[in-house]
Amino acid sequence: MGFGSYDESEQQEVDADFDDDDAVKSGENSHEGTIEFENGASSDELLDRLKEIKGEDEA
Repeated sequence: MGFGSYDESEQQEVDADFDDDDAVKSGENSHEGTIEFENGASSDELLDRLKEIKGEDEA
């Protein structure tokens, strides 16, 4: 058998035995609205803080 080919006899039939009650309800956890976040720090300040944090891990 070559790469990427398959024998259909190797494929098994899957009998899905579950109820719709067991399924995840996608709309159950939906949220509406907006969020705004402003940290007040510049990109340079954040990068400097990241370097500090990484330096603490090495110590």
